[in-house]
Amino acid sequence: MLRPLLLLSALIGLLPGAEQQFVGSATFSFSSCPISYYGEQYTTLYVSLKISSLGSQAAVKLETEDPGPHEFEFVANGDSVGSVNLTNANPIYKDISACRQSGVVYYYDDEISSHPDTCSTDYCDRVATIQSKDRCSPLQRCHGNNTCMFDPICTVTGPAVIDFNDQLKTVKDRCGYTLLTGSSIENLTVVANFQERRRRDVSFLDSVTLRLQGQDDVHLEQGGIVKEGNTTLTINGSTDLGNSVLIVVDQTGVTVYLWQSESLILIFFDGNTAQIIYAGPAGQDPDLGGLCANSTSVSDERLPEDIGSSCEVQYNDTADSSINCTMMTERCNLLLEEPFTACHNHTDPESYINACIDTLCKYPAVDGLNCQFQEAYARHCSLRSNDILDSWRSTAGCSPPQPFCQGRICSDHEFCAETISGGIGCFCRAIFAFPYRSNDTLVHPTVCEENSASVTVVGCLLEEKGIDYTMLHLNDPTCTGQRDELDHMVTFSYNGSNTCGTEVMANNSQLIYMNTITVLNSSSDNITRQDQVYIDFSCVFTQPDVNTVTFRIKDSSVIEKITSGTWNYTLTMKAYTDAGRTQAVDSNTEVQLNQQIWVQLETDGLDDGLVALVTDSCWAADQAESLRYNLIVDGCANPDDQTVNVVGNGEGTSSYFSFNMFQFSRSSSEVSVHCKVNLCANLNQTCIPDCNGGDRKRRSAGSRYSDEAPAFISMTWTS
Repeated sequence: MLRPLLLLSALIGLLPGAEQQFVGSATFSFSSCPISYYGEQYTTLYVSLKISSLGSQAAVKLETEDPGPHEFEFVANGDSVGSVNLTNANPIYKDISACRQSGVVYYYDDEISSHPDTCSTDYCDRVATIQSKDRCSPLQRCHGNNTCMFDPICTVTGPAVIDFNDQLKTVKDRCGYTLLTGSSIENLTVVANFQERRRRDVSFLDSVTLRLQGQDDVHLEQGGIVKEGNTTLTINGSTDLGNSVLIVVDQTGVTVYLWQSESLILIFFDGNTAQIIYAGPAGQDPDLGGLCANSTSVSDERLPEDIGSSCEVQYNDTADSSINCTMMTERCNLLLEEPFTACHNHTDPESYINACIDTLCKYPAVDGLNCQFQEAYARHCSLRSNDILDSWRSTAGCSPPQPFCQGRICSDHEFCAETISGGIGCFCRAIFAFPYRSNDTLVHPTVCEENSASVTVVGCLLEEKGIDYTMLHLNDPTCTGQRDELDHMVTFSYNGSNTCGTEVMANNSQLIYMNTITVLNSSSDNITRQDQVYIDFSCVFTQPDVNTVTFRIKDSSVIEKITSGTWNYTLTMKAYTDAGRTQAVDSNTEVQLNQQIWVQLETDGLDDGLVALVTDSCWAADQAESLRYNLIVDGCANPDDQTVNVVGNGEGTSSYFSFNMFQFSRSSSEVSVHCKVNLCANLNQTCIPDCNGGDRKRRSAGSRYSDEAPAFISMTWTS
């Protein structure tokens, strides 16, 4: 047998294009560049051949001048690893850089072993090393038995969206954005709504909207509030909305389960953070869009109806000098330390750290924000691996989670957060509060009217200062504020009937009405834990010119002919401008407002020894008879009007009374005075009404008025 010429080419990591050759029988050393031979490395070769080395990959070229047949066996460490038959002059190339495991040779891309529990496979790579390959795509998780499921997690917290690929996206305005949509979930679109809080230039996730085909939108809001359309749902534990939508509410927040074909979408919202899990079937990744999926531009996912609206306006507030960014960065980097390291193999903390630093270097660490990103990462970790990081809160100095604002409903210009005293309250959003803070005020401009004034205090600004609105009052402590349950504004007011301690000061031609909103203090308290509040407000009026209102009597006197039983008599009603009743008022007499008038009721045709005239009642009325003012009640002067005086009533066949002239403020200037009179038989009894206090309706035992034909008489004045 002719000895064949064996060409061994070994790629031993020389410079590209470098080649070493040796011909003959000798010992050849490759100590500086070992040769890989069937998975083992060698530094010395014993050959009587021509050798070529071209890198880290090795191959043998076999050729002979003798057509053979020739058989070559390859042996490594005493193990036969293959053989080649050479039968003609054509060369044969043999790859000797394959992998070996347990004496078995595996060539490039051969599968060596499979691991169903982890959905991975060991294989031989191009440079003869054994590698592990995951069967699942980056967005899939292994569910055992070599089954891959698509169940990534998207976290939205503050202005940050950490998508299914653990990539960070930041929302810089206050619009609505699509989080999840696509043909794989054609019946559902998940929307995140962002709003500002204490600063105008930092946005926060405010609510989540589920747009479901064929039914009203479902809104998840702060405080565990769930709305279907405009209706707030009352949910005790859980409720089924139909169409495979289940909502569960507990102290941690709101969780929505939606079944879409073979997929399950789980959405959790606690008022600060939303997390979305998509669990899909094995096989190809679904077609999904939105900020949680493969969006490359945040602005592309802004809702169309919000484009061009004020939600896009960008603000640049003055930097908060109290923020120590170095300290905040150290706090955010806690995610790199124990116990969070237990999650690093499946949940990358980088995006959470960057989002945390970006937010806390701009926005004060209030309202629980200093723990918000750690809370979101720990929850992501538990959802991904069922690892519960119980110790992280003590390590990070964070309190256990509390029911977030549940039961507290804030208005559109407010957000719910923790108060300085540890409770919860509704605080002003920065854009709404900006004009008040710029003017250093808590109130709307005062509303002044002719006989009243009101001032409205912004409730959420009071909340920020820790002031309880129920402790505020005007100068008169009984005058407290009325709180609107929808917008939480607190209104203080006074009017002409109750001035609430308003002080009036004249300044040249002006009248200034002044009052103050202040804190109610108990005289027994020597300390206070509230800010001292003194909110002065005033109304300024120009003193009006005095216009004299005069009245004229339509008829100089009124005469009525009366028949009462056996009595036929004439009743006359006449007005006078003097107490002696000598200056009668006629059609030319001008009567001024507040001028005293005497009205006499006199009869003709009665025997004063047998009967007496009793004026039972007199009253004034406007032209439409819709307003009434009493002058005489039950025979006595109206005790609420000190200008009324009744003389001689029930003593004889005539009497008179006086009062100061007035007009009705909400009616025409015409005033009518009506009187009702009775006849009283005065034999053996008194007819004089008892006007000495007590029950004026109770007459003397013997006093009996004749009610057979009471008389009515009226007199009218007009301006």
